[in-house]
Amino acid sequence: MTEHLAATLPGLAPEAALAALRAAAAPYDAPCREVPGGLAVEIWGGEVRLALTGGAPALAVFAPDMRILFVLQDALGSVFEAAGCAPVWDRVDEGALAPGLALMRVVSVRQVSPGFRRVRLAGPEAARFGAQGLHFRLLLPPAGQPPEWPRIDAKGRTRWPEGAAALHRPVYTVRALDGAAGWIEFDIFVHEGGGATEWSAGVQAGAEVGVMGPGGGWVPAAGHVTLIGDETALPAIARILSLLPAGVQGSAHVAVAAEDLPDLPRPDGMALHRVEGRCALVPALEAVEVPAVDRFVWFAAEKRLAEAARKVLRARGLGKSEMMAAGYWAAEGEV
Repeated sequence: MTEHLAATLPGLAPEAALAALRAAAAPYDAPCREVPGGLAVEIWGGEVRLALTGGAPALAVFAPDMRILFVLQDALGSVFEAAGCAPVWDRVDEGALAPGLALMRVVSVRQVSPGFRRVRLAGPEAARFGAQGLHFRLLLPPAGQPPEWPRIDAKGRTRWPEGAAALHRPVYTVRALDGAAGWIEFDIFVHEGGGATEWSAGVQAGAEVGVMGPGGGWVPAAGHVTLIGDETALPAIARILSLLPAGVQGSAHVAVAAEDLPDLPRPDGMALHRVEGRCALVPALEAVEVPAVDRFVWFAAEKRLAEAARKVLRARGLGKSEMMAAGYWAAEGEV
């Protein structure tokens, strides 16, 4: 870990600082360990150390690169401002682009099947989107307006444009990339009323967009892998299948129109099945055979289906490290 920042937390009681950091680490299952005079938390490949001796509580933040360092700075600012104290940092890159934000330009948009469009973006930071996370956040400015990108403020926090300048910020999966050539591709599920659907129908080559990430998990590390999802999950399922090691066994089940499901590249031991309708996803999960050890089940679909899948997986005895059930969209809102 070569990059670091430091901050003080003036006016914040040691007990409050400790409680705030522990609470922030809990949702990520980030390992916490007590150290002399404080607490250390390992997260996102870095470490946050809270010192509670010698005056005001103090933070030392270490990260493998500048992107993670400033992501942690932003996150810690949010955590401790909520606890009643804005950290005073030894360094703030005020006015810089938000951490993890790369500006790219549209190269092409093509219809790859009746239900999906593939977008290619180019930019010098493309290579970093090939590791440390399958997903990214696409930042689209309002139609007809010059973009205003999120930037770091004087407190080290990310400030997003608001009002008429507010950005559309959907999450997508990197479908393919060539780091050396400097491009990434992602697929948009075409549906009525979708902001990205409308954007992709009219965007011109050369248009500037923001790409923030990567994040959102990586390829399951298990000998037996089960992947289940709807149309919105197909790009992630396809990417995972392409990255799984050759010896992995298991199956993928996708609720998608037949014409939108190609014969995806995958290990020989991974079967590919089309499921008839989203309502059949949870029954497919209930029916699939999963071994007792060395297993991972990945599920992504509408929010309520994901909640039902999580209950099924827990009832079948899978632990947190053996499963993921994500709501990619909500029925009352936009995909």
